[in-house]
Amino acid sequence: MKQRDLKYSCLIAVLYFGMNVNAQTAPKDTTAKEQKIEEVVLIGYGSQKKENVTGSIGIVSAKDLANRPNANPISSIQGRLSGVQVLNSGAPGGSPRVDIRGVSSLTGKTVFIVDGMITDDISFLSPQDIESMSVLKDPSSLAIYGARASNGAVIIKTKTGKGKKPVFNFNSYLGIKTVTNIPKMVNSDQYIELYNEKLINDKIKDPIFLNRTSYPADKDWFKEIFRTSIINSNDISASGNLGKLNYYLSAGNLQDEGNLAAGRGINSGSGFNRFTTKVNLSYKVTDNITIGNNFTFSKMRTDHVLNTLLDAYSSPPLYDVMNPATGDYQYFTLAKVPNSRAKMDLFRSQTRDERLLNNIWGEYKFLKDFTLRVSYSSDNINSSKYEFTPTFGYFPSADQKPTKLITRDSRTRNYIWDNTLSWKKSLGKHNIELLAGFSRTRSSYAQTYAEALNVKYDGSNASLGISNGTDIFITGFEEGERNVIPYQDRIESFFGRLNYDYGGKYLLNASIRRDGTSKYSSNDRYRVFPAVSAGWVISKENFMSEQNVFSLLKLRASWGKLGNPDVQRAYTLNTTKIIEGAYYGPNGAPAQTIDKIIDPNIGWETTTGRDFGLEMALFNNKLKIDATYFDKDTKDVVYGIVQGTVSGAGNWNNYITNAYSFNNRGLEFSVNYDANLSENVKLGVYGNMTTLKNKITSVFNGSYLQTGASLYGNNIIRLQEGQAVGSYYGYQVEGIFQNASEVAGAPTQNGATPGGFKFTDIDGNGVIDARDKTFLGSPIPKGTYGFGINLNVYDFDFAIDFQGVFGNKIYNFNREQRYGNESWDLDFYNNRWHGEGTSNTSPMATNDQSIILPNSFYVEDGSYIRIRNIQVGYNLPKSFANAMSITKLRLYVSAQNPWTSFKYHGFSPEILNTDRVQMGVDNNIYPISAIYTIGMNLTF
Repeated sequence: MKQRDLKYSCLIAVLYFGMNVNAQTAPKDTTAKEQKIEEVVLIGYGSQKKENVTGSIGIVSAKDLANRPNANPISSIQGRLSGVQVLNSGAPGGSPRVDIRGVSSLTGKTVFIVDGMITDDISFLSPQDIESMSVLKDPSSLAIYGARASNGAVIIKTKTGKGKKPVFNFNSYLGIKTVTNIPKMVNSDQYIELYNEKLINDKIKDPIFLNRTSYPADKDWFKEIFRTSIINSNDISASGNLGKLNYYLSAGNLQDEGNLAAGRGINSGSGFNRFTTKVNLSYKVTDNITIGNNFTFSKMRTDHVLNTLLDAYSSPPLYDVMNPATGDYQYFTLAKVPNSRAKMDLFRSQTRDERLLNNIWGEYKFLKDFTLRVSYSSDNINSSKYEFTPTFGYFPSADQKPTKLITRDSRTRNYIWDNTLSWKKSLGKHNIELLAGFSRTRSSYAQTYAEALNVKYDGSNASLGISNGTDIFITGFEEGERNVIPYQDRIESFFGRLNYDYGGKYLLNASIRRDGTSKYSSNDRYRVFPAVSAGWVISKENFMSEQNVFSLLKLRASWGKLGNPDVQRAYTLNTTKIIEGAYYGPNGAPAQTIDKIIDPNIGWETTTGRDFGLEMALFNNKLKIDATYFDKDTKDVVYGIVQGTVSGAGNWNNYITNAYSFNNRGLEFSVNYDANLSENVKLGVYGNMTTLKNKITSVFNGSYLQTGASLYGNNIIRLQEGQAVGSYYGYQVEGIFQNASEVAGAPTQNGATPGGFKFTDIDGNGVIDARDKTFLGSPIPKGTYGFGINLNVYDFDFAIDFQGVFGNKIYNFNREQRYGNESWDLDFYNNRWHGEGTSNTSPMATNDQSIILPNSFYVEDGSYIRIRNIQVGYNLPKSFANAMSITKLRLYVSAQNPWTSFKYHGFSPEILNTDRVQMGVDNNIYPISAIYTIGMNLTF
């Protein structure tokens, strides 16, 4: 590796105290030289020396993203930064969710600023193209982005050309993916035992008991829906300098087959394929003028499969996939559960996306201290999706629905025009930087919808045409059409910032931004978001000059305010529903009714945050420590509440308005130790932990909302003052009734019987009813953590990363969903009540619906610790590399998610639910996979 590349790689890696220097990059001791390099951090509309940063910013380098088998770059930082929780999706191409310092909004998302373009999804971006990420955590860092960053922001800088000679890089890996921790279900003998036991427990008159003679099959349905799959990635890039032109060119392809569906029948499986190409150019026109272009094009194809995890979980093992008598797919007669193999095989769906992101910029430096920068970014997305649903249901009957084909073609257009003028001046020990700017954003979306019945699919995509069916319905892009969702939003912003330091000891940052959005009416269109932060570099004081312990000792504090305009505030197609119609005599006509009542005066959500931090670097920068306390209040959060009966509304108990206030507070701590133990041995150790307490501090009119998944109208989540967002609500189980005398001596409870749940009488009135429901736990972890070790020994390197959470609860809705004769998991079989004294934790087998009332039995511990990644690499010795005319060749093997320790009775305790209110509800969630890869990094 060239010395300048070595310095650059190590510089990026040590920018954040919670991150470790990647030992793979430094076979030689370069500590003394690296300490002379000023560490630079990306901030909003600029950069700043790390030593002078007064906000909370986490840094991720290219080395932390490389060699990880993740389609989305943000997945690779899980467990690497304090204050940042990443929840991954097991689905191929699925985007993770990023929560920065808790839950501030129920609708907004963390945004990503990629080379100046703001987006909430970076699935189009190859990790190999990223040079660094800056994760902005506190409001003072975020306020410069105003309304776009209320839920946090990640600034991403992609790679650029450096050096005079061209450098080529080729990175490739091939891996296998497999679903781990698959729940064990009962076999046929055990199912029959429980089924017959249930008939006795429910006192069925003249029961018909099952036997193996009538049901000879013994099917493991999870083996039918899961497969071991392949993931493969190949990226090549070229970078360098041609006179005044710096260039970076890359192309890459990723293929992920996915673990769900074996691709039998007509189904295309659950695969994801992405092709990306990137061009970054900068040209120095004169000494004062530089222009550039950052261009990214991606083409993605996602093959969707119906997630049949819950169906497989519920399917009795007594049935084979195919009916041996007819050769057709088997229907189940005991339970109203679809054949999960047939459901996957016969359904077909695919999405094709083309995305072009282009950023054109120019910089003009004048009068020595001034810089004018103009940037124009466009983000164009064209998406095409189809869904083909075949004729197949629960039972063979005349009531089967015809085949149905739905197509959706959409277009998204986003534009950002940024203009900034900066002035930077040093007057003795006074260092001043002023920034003023104007930004304008425009976003639009439109969709064409079409559907047809009785489409005959012959195995080719060409047959999946709307014109091949009957009952055809098609819309255009025009507004007012049914099932068309057009919108256009605009944001106009003015902003300014002051960075000041005195001799590098006393630091001040102040910013203000005024945002106006088309989403709100003229009486609340504009909001002003100020922020201020300060720091004191104690280690630069004269009284610290004689000590040799602290390389850096800094105190910092910040305050800032943000706003979120991304809320539902008007009647849309989502708030109305088409019913059967209105009749005037014998004649019917289409009709609609309001399904949700939305306050027309909804205004901004606002977040105000405070931050106090201590940064230390000790023993010649070998040990680095960062500790931070944060306290964040969000007001006027938009969501539904119970507001009394409203005539004509189909969903009157969900009145949407600025209803909630939240508070998130906690501590962040990170430590990093790096040492060269000898000339050829280098050790790096890192760790971080975050504690968090989330609480709803107020609700409009003292109201609440009962929401979330439900069975027979019994919702499992309640939003109420004093509780964490998404808290579960139901009955507290204090044991299992053992005999009739216990039932007789207990408070009156519907369905009480030996073997049933014994609910706690919360109000003590001797009757178990809805007033005895209580809060059963929160899905939000009390803490998250990550730690790891990197070791370089001569040409070998080893790295292991751990990650985990604690203090959160999961609601096992998969387990609760029982309507009749669905299957059971093996844990229930082994621990169930089947006679007095046999169990005081798990109930008997029964069809009594009181068993599936929301209760604490289904609320489980969500804590876990996981080996996130293990990697062993070998660098070809320099002498051999030179003989082969290459700069570097590294071979490696890695394992991602190979081991997880947890108590939850499900696939994985990492639950990614798209609905933030139901963030801890496991309801047919696509499971996380273990990935084992071999790969290479080649530089020439």
